[in-house]
Amino acid sequence: MHRFARLFFVLIFCLSFMSVNRESDAAAFQGEPNVIFIIADDLGYNELGCYGQKWIKTPNIDRIAKEGIRFTQFYSGNAVCAPSRCNLLTGKHPGHAYVRNNGKPEYVQNMKEEQGWSFPGQHPIPAAEVTIAEMLKQKNYATAAMGKWGLGHFGTTGDPNHQGFDLFYGFNCQVHAHNHYPVFLWRNHTKETLPGNDRTLYGETHSQDKFVENGLAFIREHQQDPFFLYLPFAIPHLAIQSPEKYVAEYKGIIPEEEYKHKGYIKHPHPRAGYAAMITQMDDGVGQIMALLKELKLDDNTIVFFTSDNGPTYNRLGGSDSEFFESAGPWRGFKGSLYEGGIRVPLVARWPGHFPAGQVTDHLSAFWDVMPTIADLTGTKAPADIDGISFVPTLEGHPDQQKQHEYLYWEFPAYTGQQAVHLGDWKGIRQNLLKKKPQMKIELYNLKTDPGEQHDVAEQHPEVVARIKTIMKTGRTPSQMFPFPALDQQ
Repeated sequence: MHRFARLFFVLIFCLSFMSVNRESDAAAFQGEPNVIFIIADDLGYNELGCYGQKWIKTPNIDRIAKEGIRFTQFYSGNAVCAPSRCNLLTGKHPGHAYVRNNGKPEYVQNMKEEQGWSFPGQHPIPAAEVTIAEMLKQKNYATAAMGKWGLGHFGTTGDPNHQGFDLFYGFNCQVHAHNHYPVFLWRNHTKETLPGNDRTLYGETHSQDKFVENGLAFIREHQQDPFFLYLPFAIPHLAIQSPEKYVAEYKGIIPEEEYKHKGYIKHPHPRAGYAAMITQMDDGVGQIMALLKELKLDDNTIVFFTSDNGPTYNRLGGSDSEFFESAGPWRGFKGSLYEGGIRVPLVARWPGHFPAGQVTDHLSAFWDVMPTIADLTGTKAPADIDGISFVPTLEGHPDQQKQHEYLYWEFPAYTGQQAVHLGDWKGIRQNLLKKKPQMKIELYNLKTDPGEQHDVAEQHPEVVARIKTIMKTGRTPSQMFPFPALDQQ
């Protein structure tokens, strides 16, 4: 009997010890904040309520801004999807990053049948590139990406599972993402069929809802671990498609008008449908924020929300960026290195760490995100990146914030463009892919001319000369993305 009593007490002691250890582990994780980074696809600077949108409702994202910080001078990596994501995840600006344009690379298509791809995929980032997810493995973060990848299909070096992500769920290829009611989505290398979908205008299972559902499941599964949840959503990128419950919020309220349809599936209520996609996305953000509160993770989770580039142009697919004033006061849309194509919203929240209600004009860009997350998590970013951490700005100490001398972009598409942001000045070149490239630099003072309407290059030759030097020395040529007009300087 005494032997059984001793065994009983030993068992109780072991169970108690295990419980204490579990509690200690959980307490240890409190020093390593969770990070949720959400990117909208082609969302304009002015398409959120907190940035001045009049028609589209975004209460949950607006609340992040109200309870945290809103940036007014934050820039995307580039003017289209894939290169912008590369700049974000690797901390390098467009003159140093590996991926510098969209594309369907022929050199990997021999893998399509062998790997079971249904879509071509984009240029894969090489194994040598270090992503934010790989960086966070220094602290054993659980990592997941749900949404649109666009940096290499599985089987290539760009496979998200080879770039630090334990779980990928969504559209591996950007072409696949052009319909929000897809027949299937990828879970790592496994194809998962979605009920009731045939890639037409309507379906039973919207991809955005699946991204949110899987994101919520990931948070629940890893609530005792430090985690990084990357959510590169596919909306409001075309085609215009959203469940009827969201469209109904805008039908009869937002006026429609006749237009000439170009590209993608035609929606019977395009303006209402477009607004519905953004509100649907906002609803998903709200579900994520609610779960953080429910699981008592709210105070230990940093949430960022931004967009990968500016809004769509020319009523493509029924979109209407002019009606919604999607780019705000800025000139240009997606595909342009004018402000409207690259200036994007950024809001961030971490209760108890980022003072609420902040608004900042700190000059920053996608390549600053990697060192910022490194500082917030106690990890170390690679030495060869271009980014500068903006943690002092987030924490309400702008006087301690290091500043960029300049921001640099190049984009070997949409006629070929190059741009430099230097203080209040913006220098831009266009038509660089023509047989006789136009090397002239346009110059705008963004402080007095935020709409880039008045080229003052002739009046400020000394500023033009400084920008010209940066345009030459601030980049390295790329074999994968040749840019003859710049490479031969």
